[in-house]
Amino acid sequence: MKKRVVITGMGVVAPNAVGVTNFSRAIKEGKSGIRFFQELADLKFSCQIGGKPEISEELLSEYFTKLQLRGLKASGIKYGVIAGVDAWKDAGLPISEDAAPDYESGIIFGTGILGVDKFREAIHLIDEGKTRRLGSTSVIQTMASGISAYLGGILGCGNQVTTNSSACSTGTEALILGAERIQQGKAKRMLVGSCGDHGPYVWGGFDAMRILPSKFNDNPENASRPMSANATGFVPGSGAGALLLEDYETAKARGAKIYAEVLGGTINSGGQRLEGSMTAANNEAVQRCIKSAIEEAKIYSKEIDTVNGHLTATTRDAVEIENWTEALQRQGKDFPYINSLKGMTGHCLSASGSIELVASVLQLKEQFIFGNVNCEEIHPEIKELISEEKVVRKTTPAELNILAKASFGFGDVNAVVILKRFSE
Repeated sequence: MKKRVVITGMGVVAPNAVGVTNFSRAIKEGKSGIRFFQELADLKFSCQIGGKPEISEELLSEYFTKLQLRGLKASGIKYGVIAGVDAWKDAGLPISEDAAPDYESGIIFGTGILGVDKFREAIHLIDEGKTRRLGSTSVIQTMASGISAYLGGILGCGNQVTTNSSACSTGTEALILGAERIQQGKAKRMLVGSCGDHGPYVWGGFDAMRILPSKFNDNPENASRPMSANATGFVPGSGAGALLLEDYETAKARGAKIYAEVLGGTINSGGQRLEGSMTAANNEAVQRCIKSAIEEAKIYSKEIDTVNGHLTATTRDAVEIENWTEALQRQGKDFPYINSLKGMTGHCLSASGSIELVASVLQLKEQFIFGNVNCEEIHPEIKELISEEKVVRKTTPAELNILAKASFGFGDVNAVVILKRFSE
């Protein structure tokens, strides 16, 4: 028998709020974290807006020592450490520098690219023959597993401590991998999540691909428009989300609060075959991933009350909805409610899945569906597939039991997880 996996702690650093309480309030209010950046304008970006968390030096000092902060340029590490430590504390777990390693606790914390600003600094110093000025943290800031290494040392985790990287599906993939480890009895708890750096050296490639909106530089909050008839591309973002997964019996024995239960999930790839490519999904694989996640969760598709989609505000939104209708065999008024967080945060790339998972769990725990911001007029192809009432515009109280969360990434990779409102 597989062990039950529950979520006992969460942390989030999002463009529209930092901390679970603030984030819950922000998504209920439809608060946007998308802003104009003069730096992008100076660099002649077409899209001069983005989603970037607001982190004060005072807040950073609560998570890092002065020595750790000296020369720490990797914004993803800053975001990830705050989210990860918050999730650990939220679960009621202790942090002690003097204790032995906790061999029952592990970490799978992903990223897409880390330490780009540190890389830039390093390249200049090396080219100038000043290698010795790189500092002792240049390696840990620029290696992909720097984020899990930082968290592993702070929390003293002695189980598997690693970093995954699967483009925009990274965060959802991390949760599935962590849940599987607990289900198999290889760990009692796993801190899972993902983070992503901000700035021109991360976002520039997407601007060059011309898949970012360029007509909203004077009106940033209206730029990200998932499922909208006038969506013109995704807004880049950054941040981190973290969730503490735990074996139900272990959580129950220590009297932990429980946010939700992880019923099951699936990771797959479309192999960049058929209509799949490096930047577009193989629709057959997407549908197989959704169906397989439902089978893993041992539920029926008709039991899904709401879907938190990937839905990035591109032409692929209508295709994603069609894939959901095919996989669930539900259309029109029979289709579950569906929403996208990206209208408020932009597309936080490798951090998107974990930030959106925190939002998904909050919906189950607090029984609401957050509104689809900037979706005044639904894309006509989507309206042909599902009832307009299923795309709520404003936060709505709702009786939710089961939620499906999906993330799809460059490289034709997919991750879908099924979450359930917790009950004994």
